[in-house]
Formats: sequence, structure tokens, C-alpha cells
Amino acid sequence: MTRQDTRWGIAHIFSSYNNTIIHITDITGTETMSRASGGMVVKSDRMESSPTAAMAAAKKAAEAAMEKGISGIHVKIKAPGGHNGPNNPGPGAQAAVRALSRMGLKIGIIEDVTPIPHDGCRKKGGKRGRRV
Repeated sequence: MTRQDTRWGIAHIFSSYNNTIIHITDITGTETMSRASGGMVVKSDRMESSPTAAMAAAKKAAEAAMEKGISGIHVKIKAPGGHNGPNNPGPGAQAAVRALSRMGLKIGIIEDVTPIPHDGCRKKGGKRGRRV
């Protein structure tokens, strides 16, 4: 397979401390090829964010995308971010990327697309911050 006939897609991985969602689109990002989440592959709620669930979800999403002809992906990892969420992705992000590459998909660019506030709303916690 030469460089020209690799069909690229984008894997949007949203990884929080409660769940991991893998959404594979075409290169423009408009058409969905496949999507899967940690909650779709495990039974208990507490397992949704685990690396094991993320790997299973990534495998499921990759199989569906490969059926539609995608052979390479650019990865966009997103954490909840914003003005109150954590800025670092959950435990499933790294496992999902590893699982995608193991499935035989070529990985292009890996980038972090966590939303960062440019001084929007006031953070919670009051004038003196959160007192522990």
C-alpha cells in the first residue's frame, strides 16, 4: 500500500473520568464512520472510564471504520476542560490510542483539543477558594 491510497479519517477521543467516547469521522470531520463508548462495552457504571473498556470500544469503532475503507487516522484527544472540568484526559485515552494502532490503523497526528477558557465565567469556590 503506497502513501497515496491510504484513506484517512479522524478519531475524536473524548476521555473524562466517567467515560471514554471514540468517534471516527472522515477527514473533513462531517461524516461519521463509527462511534463507540466505554458504556457500550461494559456492564457496570464504574467500569466505563477504565482502560479496558476504552480498548474494547476503540476496537469496536476501528472495525466499523475499516469496513468503510479507512486505513489511517489522525487522533484528536479531548478532556472535559472548560472553566470547571479537569484539563487532563481520563485513564482511557492512552489505551484507546494504543488499541487503534494495534488494530492495524496507521496513526498520523495526535493532538490535544481540550477546550481552554479565555477568561469566561468565574470559577466556583468563592472568594477564598475551596477550603479543604
